[in-house]
Amino acid sequence: MTETIETDVLVIGAGIGGVGVAAALADTHQVVMIEREHQPGYHSTGRSAAIFLPNYGNDVIRGLNHASAPMFEQRDISLFPEPLLTPRGSLTVADESGVEACEEFIRDGVGVTAVDIDRAIDMVPILNRDYIKAACYQAAAWDIDVNALHQGWLRKATARGVKLFTKSEVLSAKQVAGEWQVATAERLFHARVVINASGAWADSTAALFDAKPLGLTPMRRSIAVLPAPETHDTRGWPLVDDVNETWYMKPDGGRLFVSPCDETPVEPHDAFVDDMILAEGLYRYEQAVTTPVTRVESSWAGLRTFAPDRTPVVGFDSKVDGFFWLAGQGGYGIQTSPALSVLAAALISERAPDVMVEALLPRLSPARFA
Repeated sequence: MTETIETDVLVIGAGIGGVGVAAALADTHQVVMIEREHQPGYHSTGRSAAIFLPNYGNDVIRGLNHASAPMFEQRDISLFPEPLLTPRGSLTVADESGVEACEEFIRDGVGVTAVDIDRAIDMVPILNRDYIKAACYQAAAWDIDVNALHQGWLRKATARGVKLFTKSEVLSAKQVAGEWQVATAERLFHARVVINASGAWADSTAALFDAKPLGLTPMRRSIAVLPAPETHDTRGWPLVDDVNETWYMKPDGGRLFVSPCDETPVEPHDAFVDDMILAEGLYRYEQAVTTPVTRVESSWAGLRTFAPDRTPVVGFDSKVDGFFWLAGQGGYGIQTSPALSVLAAALISERAPDVMVEALLPRLSPARFA
C-alpha cells in the first residue's frame, strides 16, 4: 500500500542546495526532502574539493560570494562547532602563453597582487622556474569544510521536523487543485511547493512537472590524488592554478589533489573518471613542477551543472505554479550555498530578500530563459 505524506514544501535533492534551503525553511514550514540516492550529498556535494574564493565566477557569483561570506565567518556554533573556513591562499601561475591573462587578472581582480617568480617558488618549492613566467596571489582564499556545512544544515533540518527519504526517485507528478502530487516507488507526497534541487537531474526533474527544461548541462570534473612530494611539507602551501584553467593543485591532508579542470558535457549519471583526460591534465601539471607524477593514489569525478549563462537558477518557474528552481550552481554551489539557501527561503516565504542579493534577482530568475 502506498504511503501518502502531506507537507508544505517538498525538496527534491538532498545535496548542499536542498539541505540548505530545507534548514532555512524548517522554522516556518513543514518540509520533506526526497533523495534518489541511498544517502544525501552523494554526487556533487560529496565530491567537492571546495574552496571559498571571492574572485571566483562572474559578477553575479561574486555578489553571492560576498553575501555568503558573513554566514561562513559568523557561523552558528551550535550547528558548526569547528570553523567552516581554513586559510589557504591561492597562487595563480602562467607560462609564456598566459602572461597577458595573468596581468589582466591582477588588474581586474580584487585583492590580487603580483608576485615575482622567486616569491612564487618560496610559496610552492616544486614549481618549475623555467616554466613559470608570471604569478599572482590572493590571500583571501579558504578551504571549506563541505561535510561539516552539509551535516550541520542536515542536523538543523531534521531537529526541526524535516523528514528525509532516501532511495526516493520521482516517478511522476501532477497538480490537483493547486497542490502537487508527487509519486515515488513507495510513497505519494502532497505539497503546495516543490523545490527542484536535483543537481545534474534538474532539467529531467522539470520535465516530470511539465516545466520547460532550461538547458542545464552537467559537466564532468576529475581529480587525481597524489602523494605529497618527498621532503616537502605541503601543509602551508596555497592552492595553485594555471591562469588559463588547464589544471589546478590543492594540498589536502599530506596529499595533493590535482585536476585537469575538465568540463566535459555528459548526461546525468554517477560520474567516473576518464583516464585519458586525467592523464592529459596530469601531464600539463607536470610541466609546471619539478617533481614527476610517479603514482596516483586514487581518483574521482563529479558533475558540475551549469545554466547556459553559467549563473545559478533560483526562483519560481514562470509558467508552472508552485515549481521552484534551485539549480545550475555549477562549480560555485558550495561557496554560494549560504546566500542561495536564505534567498530561496525568502522567495518561497514571500519575504523581501536580503538587500545584498536583491539586485541579483533578475539575473538568477528562471524567467530570464523564457
